[in-house]
Amino acid sequence: MAETSPSIVPKASGVIPSPDKRPLPSPVRIHARSRQTSTSGCTMDWLSCEQAATLNVGEVQSMLEVSTENGLTTAQADHKRGLHGLNQVGVQAPDPLWKKYLDQFNNPFILLLLSSALISVCMQQFDDAISITVAIVIVVTVGFVQEYRSEKTLERMGSLLPPTCQCLRDGQIDTILAKYLVPGDVVALEMGDRIPADLRLLEVNELTVDESSFTGETEPKYKTVELTERQAKLACNDMSNICFQGTLVIQGKGLGVVICTGERSQFGEVFKMMQAEDPPRTPLQKSMDVLGKQLTIYSIGVIGLIMLVGWLQGRPILDMFNIGVSLAVAAIPEGLPIVVTVTLAFGVMRMARRNAVVKRLPTVEALGCVDWICSDKTGTLTSNEMTVTDVVSPERIMLDDISNQLQGGVSSPLERANDVLRVLEVGIVCNNAVDNHHEGLHGSPTEKALLVAARNLDALDLRKSFRRLHEIPFSSERKYMAVECENASSQIIYMIKGAPEVIIEKCTLFPSGQGSTSPMTPMQKQRATNANIAMAKRGKRVLALARGANMDQLEFAGLIALQDPPRAGVAESIQILKRSQVQVCMITGDGRETAAAIAHQLGLSGDNKTLLSGHELDNLSEAGLESAVEKCFCFYRTTPRHKVRIVKALQANGRIVGMTGDGVNDGVAIKKADVGIAMGVNGTDVCKEAADMILLNDDFSTILNAIEEGKCIFYNIRNFVRFQLSTSISALMLISLSTLLDIPNPLNPMQILWINVIMDGPPAQSLGLEPADHEVLKRPPRKQREEILSRTLLINVLISASVIISGTLWVYKETMEDGKMTARETTMTFTCFVFFDMFNALSSRSQERLIYEIGFFSNRVFVLAVSLSILGQFAVIYLPPLQYVFQTEALAFSDLVLLTLLSSSVFIVSETKKLWDRGHLRKTAKENGKRNEAHSV
Repeated sequence: MAETSPSIVPKASGVIPSPDKRPLPSPVRIHARSRQTSTSGCTMDWLSCEQAATLNVGEVQSMLEVSTENGLTTAQADHKRGLHGLNQVGVQAPDPLWKKYLDQFNNPFILLLLSSALISVCMQQFDDAISITVAIVIVVTVGFVQEYRSEKTLERMGSLLPPTCQCLRDGQIDTILAKYLVPGDVVALEMGDRIPADLRLLEVNELTVDESSFTGETEPKYKTVELTERQAKLACNDMSNICFQGTLVIQGKGLGVVICTGERSQFGEVFKMMQAEDPPRTPLQKSMDVLGKQLTIYSIGVIGLIMLVGWLQGRPILDMFNIGVSLAVAAIPEGLPIVVTVTLAFGVMRMARRNAVVKRLPTVEALGCVDWICSDKTGTLTSNEMTVTDVVSPERIMLDDISNQLQGGVSSPLERANDVLRVLEVGIVCNNAVDNHHEGLHGSPTEKALLVAARNLDALDLRKSFRRLHEIPFSSERKYMAVECENASSQIIYMIKGAPEVIIEKCTLFPSGQGSTSPMTPMQKQRATNANIAMAKRGKRVLALARGANMDQLEFAGLIALQDPPRAGVAESIQILKRSQVQVCMITGDGRETAAAIAHQLGLSGDNKTLLSGHELDNLSEAGLESAVEKCFCFYRTTPRHKVRIVKALQANGRIVGMTGDGVNDGVAIKKADVGIAMGVNGTDVCKEAADMILLNDDFSTILNAIEEGKCIFYNIRNFVRFQLSTSISALMLISLSTLLDIPNPLNPMQILWINVIMDGPPAQSLGLEPADHEVLKRPPRKQREEILSRTLLINVLISASVIISGTLWVYKETMEDGKMTARETTMTFTCFVFFDMFNALSSRSQERLIYEIGFFSNRVFVLAVSLSILGQFAVIYLPPLQYVFQTEALAFSDLVLLTLLSSSVFIVSETKKLWDRGHLRKTAKENGKRNEAHSV
C-alpha cells in the first residue's frame, strides 16, 4: 500500500521551513480561472507530457480537477497519493546476497571445475581438489563483488530528484517534500530550483530551463504557456510548455501543475527502461563458456579412449576408468580462471593510469571487440560549453570575401581590434551573466561565453563604463533582450542582442566610419543576412547586436557566432578508430543543422552515409532500423528510447557496441550497450553508475587507450591457454603412454605436483601481464564469435606438445638402464620436462611476433617468474632435503647443457613456424592483390 503523509509537512519534520501562507514570488501570481470542461468531457487522474502539451490550460485544470487559486485540498492529495503512490522511482527488492553468490556458479567452466574437484575427492586426490576449489572460490568471489557494486546503478537515480519544493495546498504555498506531490498539485518555480515532477506550465516570467542532462541539448530551453499548432507532433524534448522532472531552472520564474509523478514521469520512464535492461555478457565471457564446453568434450574423449585401449588390452575396466578420470582432471587448466581474473585486474590498473576506470572486469577485454561506437554529442564529442568562434563587425561584413570565408569555415582567432571590441561591448553590457572571481561565471551558457571572450581579450572593463537603468528581458516572442544604460558622458544608450532575423530588420543605421552613421541600405541588410546564413550552416548559433539612442533608431553593431566546439583531439581519435575498422556515429538531441555541422567537423560523414531524426526512427520497423542504422553517421532529435533502439539494432546486426554519454538521457543506452562509457568530470551520477567504464578526463581519445588494452588482454589470455594446454597435454601423454605401454612412469607424484605448480603458477600467470603491443590498435576488432581455442592455436599447441613429448621420451629412453628407473634417470627426465616448460613459456609470449621484436626483458614479471622457477628446479636437484622429497640427485654441468640445448628446440620450432606463417600471409595477400587487380581490369 502506498505511503501517506500530511501534504503540508511541519517544520519539525526537518524540511526547509517557510512562513505560512507565503505568496508566490512576483510577478507570477495565483489567480482564479473559470473551470472548463475538457474536449473529451471527462476527468483524468494524470496526463502524459504528450497529452498535456496539446491541451490548453483550462482543459488541463478541468481534467486534473484543480484550481490554481487554492490548489488541491489535503483530502484530494491524500486520495490521489493512494492511487498513484509516492513521487519517486523505486528499486525492486534485490535478491539476497547468498542467492547472488550462488548465481555466479551458473557458468559452464565453473561447473566443469566443480565436477573435477568432486571427482578428485572421490579418487582421494586431495591436492588437486584443494587447488581447484581455491581457484573456484577466488573467481566466484571476484565476480560476485563486481556484480554487487554494479547493481547500485538504479539507486543513484534518486539523487537527481529534489527533496523539497514549493507547493500550493488548501490555498497556502509552503515547502513540502517533493515525494508527496500528486498529479494536480500546483508548484512554484524559481531560479536554481530542480523540477520536482513533470509539469504543464500555467504561467511563466522569462523562464529558462537547462535540460542538457535529459535531452542532450546544450542551449537552455525558453518556456512558454500558450499551445502551438505544432506541439501535437513534436517529440517530448521539444515541448516548450512542459517542464521535465529532474531538470534545472536557470533563470526566471514559473507556475506549473503536476501532470504525472514517479515512474509515469519522463524521468521515471528512463528509470524503468534502465531497470528492464540487463547488461549483455561480454565476448570474453562467451568465449570462456565455449572453452569450458570444449574442454568437457575433450575430457570425456580422453576418458573414453583410455578405457577403450585398456579394455582391448584386457585390463580391468574400473582401473582404466580411474586412470582416465585422473588424466582428464589433470588436463583441465584450473589456473585459467585465476589467470583471466589477474590479467583483467592488471588491465584495469593499467587503464586507470591512463584515465579510464573500469567497473566490471570482463569489460576490459570486451573493448577489444568493439566495432561500433555510438557517442553522445554534448559533453562527449563536444565540451558542453558555448564558445565564441566569430565576431563579425559591420566593416568586415562589407568585405567582398567575408561570406566565402564563413561558408568555408575559416574562422580567424579573436583579436583585440577596435571593431571587434565594439561588437563585444554590446554583448557584455546587454548581458545578465555574473563574473564572480571566487565562484566563477554564473548565467546562461551563451552569456557566459560572451564574457569569456571579452575576458580573453582583456576587455571586461568595457562593461564598467556603463550603468544599467532598465532591462527588457529576452522572451521567445520578442526573440531579443535589450538594456537601457548610461555611459560615462551621461548619454542614454540602448543595447540589444537577439535573433539576427529580428535585429537586422529593426536596424535603421549602419556605421560609415569615424563614429558616424548612415541609413542602412537593403544591400547592407542582405550582406548581414548572408553572413548569418553562412555561419548558421556551419552549425553555429548566431547573435545579432545593435545600439542606439532609442529603440526606433538602432545602429547595426555586428554578429557574434557561438558553438559548443568539438573537444581537442576527438577528430584525430575518430580517424584512428575508423582506420582500425571501428565505426563511430553521433547521437544528439540537437537539430539537423547543428548535428550535421559537428559531424562534418569530426570527420564522421562519408560516402553513402546519411542522417536520421528521431521522428524518422519512429516510423521504421525493427527490420528497417537494422538495415538503416549501418548507413547512418548521425542521429539527431533523439530521446532515450531512440538511443536504446539504435544500440539494439546494431547488436542485432552482430555488432559489439560501445556507447558513450554524460547525461541521464544516455543512462539506458549505456547500460544496454556491450560497453557503456561515461564521462567522469561532467557526467551525471546516473550515467556513471550505469556505465562499465568511466573516463576521468572526459577525453574521447582515452577510448583508444582502452581499446588497445582490451585487445592485448585477449591475446595475453590466449598466450596463457597455449602454454598451459601444451604443457598439460605433454604431461598427460607421458603418463598415458607409460600406462598403456606398461612401463615405469617417468615422473613420480611429487614431480608431477611441481610441474603443476609451474603450469599454474607465476610463469604461467606472468604471460597475462605482457605489455600492450601498440601495433595491435591497427588490427580490426576481434570477432565476438572468435574462440580462445582457435584452429591456429590448437595447431600450435599440438606442435609444441609433440616436441616436448618427443624430447622428454628421448631422454627417458637414453638414460634408462635395464628397464629400471634410477634417481639420475628420473632427475634427467624431470629436469628436461621443466626446461621444456620454460622455453615453451618464452615462445608463448606472442602468437605472431618474434622474441627479438617483443624484447627479452619487456615483461619483467615474466623474467622474474622464469628465473625463480629455474632456481627452484636447481634447489630441487641440488639441495639434499629436497632431493629426498622429490627423489632426485645432482646432475653434472654437461647434463644441464645437454638438457638446455634439447629443450630449446620447442622455442626454435615455434619461432620458425611464426616466420613461415608470416611469409604465407604475405604470399596470400600478394596473390589476392593480383587477383583483385586482374578482376578490376
